Amino acid sequence: MASEQQNTPVGPTDSSRVPRYAGPATFARLPRLDEVTSADVAVVGVPFDSGVSYRPGARFGGNAIREASRLLRPYNPAQDASPFALAQVADAGDIAANPFNINEAVDTIEAAADDLLGSGARMMTLGGDHTIALPLLRSVAKKHGPVALLHFDAHLDTWDTYFGAEYTHGTPFRRAVEEGILDTSALSHVGTRGPLYGKQDLTDDEKMGFGIVTSADIYRRGADEVADQLRQRIGGRPLYISIDIDCLDPAHAPGTGTPEAGGMTSRELLEILRGLASCNLVSADVVEVAPAYDHAEITAVAASHTAYELTTIMSRQIAESRTAS
Repeated sequence: MASEQQNTPVGPTDSSRVPRYAGPATFARLPRLDEVTSADVAVVGVPFDSGVSYRPGARFGGNAIREASRLLRPYNPAQDASPFALAQVADAGDIAANPFNINEAVDTIEAAADDLLGSGARMMTLGGDHTIALPLLRSVAKKHGPVALLHFDAHLDTWDTYFGAEYTHGTPFRRAVEEGILDTSALSHVGTRGPLYGKQDLTDDEKMGFGIVTSADIYRRGADEVADQLRQRIGGRPLYISIDIDCLDPAHAPGTGTPEAGGMTSRELLEILRGLASCNLVSADVVEVAPAYDHAEITAVAASHTAYELTTIMSRQIAESRTAS
């Protein structure tokens, strides 16, 4: 595996020598993938938003998250871990996908993900719109079989088509269920809220196997109880976490394409993720950051910290598995 060849991970640029606002904006100021022997966790951008149904702009989300991540530091006190010392994390750049042909773009993303996962890395993907979750899940399922899914989002994203198109940011998880790449005994939406097209949306979603934890549930029950419920649902299955930043309230994430009132706080999201640290997280994504609608990098900062917590979970698990072996 990656760090068997490279015993000491290359970490972020030293901020005591180079100011945080100087130099290239890789995620958390980490080395590029071509600057290390190999990576245990590859942070990769997918600048694609041709699947959106309302406000565009998420194609610029990955780089906005990278810019906001300049302030991240190498020790994560909430998880008592130094993720970039435990495993080699590197910025793998962007997957360039055709913005004029969604089907071709989906195939391109899947092939690029196959290459990264085939190298032994786990993926921390920065979107892009939620269309990209489908090819990422296809690739992860080739390696792990059908995976458990936690989907943080204001919306269900299990609709059938938009204007006859089967690949959009509102359809990826219906396609994933149809293709058999999800473990339907361990699926959950988290943070959902807002109006729907009809009650049938919920009926169809339940038939696919999804449970729902609404943002109101989180408010009433608290992050710890919700995290415990999710851990029990996931068990020891390989887990993919997909986070649409619009799971957060627009007060915490104004820079997104389809905002809905009444969402989670950034604190609630981070605490739930920290409560999932014992789950077998095989890869993850953070999507739908649209910086044109952001203010003072509020959304990008929330997304960068979200990706940091997910990366920390993966790095800890990689280090623990090596120690156990």
